[in-house]
Parts: sequence; structure tokens; C-alpha cells
Amino acid sequence: MASRDDTSVNPDRWDARARTQLAHALRSRVAGDDAAAKARVIWGAEGERWFTPEDPVWRVHADAAMFPGGIRALLLQSLHPLAMAGVAGHSGFKGDPWGRLQRTSEFLATTTFGTIEHAETQIARVRSIHERVRGKAEDGRPYAASDPHLLRWVHITEVDSFLTAFQRYAAEPLTETEADLYVEQTAVVARRLGVVDPPLTTAALAAMIEAYRPELESTAASREAARFLLLHPPLPLAAKAGYAALAAGAVALLPRWARRPLRLPWLPVTEMMLARPIGDAATATVRWAMTDPADVRTVAAAARTR
Repeated sequence: MASRDDTSVNPDRWDARARTQLAHALRSRVAGDDAAAKARVIWGAEGERWFTPEDPVWRVHADAAMFPGGIRALLLQSLHPLAMAGVAGHSGFKGDPWGRLQRTSEFLATTTFGTIEHAETQIARVRSIHERVRGKAEDGRPYAASDPHLLRWVHITEVDSFLTAFQRYAAEPLTETEADLYVEQTAVVARRLGVVDPPLTTAALAAMIEAYRPELESTAASREAARFLLLHPPLPLAAKAGYAALAAGAVALLPRWARRPLRLPWLPVTEMMLARPIGDAATATVRWAMTDPADVRTVAAAARTR
């Protein structure tokens, strides 16, 4: 007689167990070992919020496409030598890359899904950190993380990357009107962080990225960051294949002009046949893992739509 724990005779139980284990592994990496406790605070706290589950910014930031979108954003950001100098000098992206990712994940989750009170607290904390991040790039130019011009570059690369990844990998992409609203909604937090005149439409977003291109450079630091992100992430062996698939999906979404300075090849046939389908599959797997019906995020989101 099969035992009650024999999942070979109960595929639904195996599915649920696999989903829970994979979701826990992902969140412990992205959000930290205390991810569940943080999630209960962010999703379960009572109070007014800036956004609702029906808003485009909620839909985009809750989707698994944020994984390849985040990698793409980091690659683009590295092309600005002053922004890259700040990352290399202060963020510990190589010494503690998961710590940096976890802090970014918590900030995005809190400001998108959390109460306004909690979001304002997070924003004040980040602004305080920005005030202390300053120095000189390799060419001697000074930089400061609180510089509105650099803040806007970081903001627009994130917004463009998250939106691009969502439109490519989400099960139901945004309409043109919803995409414009997404860009507008991201400006709510951006202004409070110190970004001046953030874009409010997809057209304005594209124009602003184009306007920054003369400032972008191929530097040793940016190329090293790309190699680290794509080839040498500090992951256990079992996780490397999944991460590589997400990274391939991220690179497939980069504009051609960003590839040459990062020494990334442009192989359109290979990417259409392999990289994007691999990105699709990897993102779908992450999405499946993170839609555990018992997860606090799923329960809270369902409660708010009733």
C-alpha cells in the first residue's frame, strides 16, 4: 500500500509541493530568508495604498517577468560611467550581490504593494543612503547618487526594462493605454526619490533614453559587471541553469546599441529560435512557482479584489 506521502500516486500533491519548494528557493534568494515575514507586513498591513491590483504598475511588478527585466536594467545602467562608478564603489554588487538584490526587491514591493506609510519610510531610507554615496569616477569626474540626472537614468532604465520584459514574457501584455499609465504610475515613487521630470508616457520614456545615449560608454567596469551578471553569478550549481535561462531572456531584450559596448553579440536568428523561447520558458516556470495559492501575496491580492 502506498503511503500518504507517496506523490507518485498523487500528482496534484507533487505539483503543490514542487511549487512551494521552488517558490521558497526563489524568494529566499531574491527577498532574503525572512521573505515571508516581510511579505506579511507589505501585503497584510492595513492602510491606504498608492496602487491597486487593477493598476498596470501592480500587474507588472507582481509578474515573474521582473526577473529578466531586472537583469536587463542592470546591464543598461552599467553603461553610464558615473552610475557604474557609484555601483562599483558603494553597492557591493560583487561582494554581496544578493543583499543588493534583496534591498531592491523590498523597496519595489513596499512602494508598489505596501501602505503609503510604509512606502514613504522606505523612500526616506533610500534617500538617506543616496546622500552618502558620492565619489569620483575613474576619469576624475565627481558623482553623487542623489544627483537628479543620474537618478533619472536609473529610473528610466528600470521602467523601460520592466515594461519591455512584461510585454514580451507576460501571459497578457498591457495595451498601449495601459503601458502609458504604467510609465505614469512609476513616476509617483520616482519624484519622491528625487527624480526631476520623469517620463509619463512610453514615447517620452523612449525619447529620454535616446537623449542619454551620448553619455554612455564602454568601460572596463561595465564590461566586468556584464560578465559577472551573465557568466559568473554566485549561485549554487543547481540554480545556475535556471538563472542562465533568465539571463538569456534578458539579453535577448537589450537594444542593439547596448550590446556592442558590453561586448555582447547580436545573433538575431539564434535569439529568435533559442534565447527568447528560453526566456519565455524560464519566466513561465518562475511565474508558476510564485502563484502558490497558499502564498501570503496571493491571498492578500485576492482579498483586495473582492
